[in-house]
Amino acid sequence: MNRNVLALASVATFGLAACGDAPYDPRGVDHDETLLSVSATGEAETRPDEAFFEVGVNNWSTSASSASEANTEDIEDVVAALGAAGIPEEDIQTRTVGIQRIEYGDRKGQFQASNVVSVTVRDIDNAGRAVTAATEAGANVLSGPDLRISDSERAANAAYGEAFRAARARAEAYAEAADMEIARVLTIRDGGGSQGDRYIPGAPPPPVAPVVQTMAMPEEGGRIMPGQTTSRVAVSVDFALRPK
Repeated sequence: MNRNVLALASVATFGLAACGDAPYDPRGVDHDETLLSVSATGEAETRPDEAFFEVGVNNWSTSASSASEANTEDIEDVVAALGAAGIPEEDIQTRTVGIQRIEYGDRKGQFQASNVVSVTVRDIDNAGRAVTAATEAGANVLSGPDLRISDSERAANAAYGEAFRAARARAEAYAEAADMEIARVLTIRDGGGSQGDRYIPGAPPPPVAPVVQTMAMPEEGGRIMPGQTTSRVAVSVDFALRPK
């Protein structure tokens, strides 16, 4: 697991009140303390262990009933092929089912029936075989595969731990330079981050690009290379410093 950290800090000092009492501060800083605000990021790399893709069938015919019947038969063949490739039924889920009359183009006046299922492959080494099985069984719609981490929260937490340790180390460096020490942690704010193309809540999400379904014909047993997925997160920490 590789980690990379970056930290920035700002300092604000609070003086004694004229009467000698601690001034009111909603951040919890006492009259003899200095507030140190540190922002830090952390990274952790994890190997994806799951694959996700969508696959389906489009059929066209001069009547709605014939298009629907052909579509039902073809999607059943695709699902059976996925089962034979080692994908259990609970990892196959219907995404879209529909039929429509085409009002434009070369197929104007015909009916199009569609059925698309999502597939989760929990053995990533079997992903290429599953995709090939579906396409060879007659699928003409394919999107993916998308590689994922099954325990995404654990991977993100590793990055958060690294980010906090970076914030603490930077705070200690500031305290040492100022001849002070860390008295306590006042607040920790989750800044969110990303995990591959998945956004981790805590910061505004990025724009979402539309999913374009395309047809691909991989070679038999096409190799899926999982590589590493980077989790990047940010935290902001307020420390109370006191003189040594």
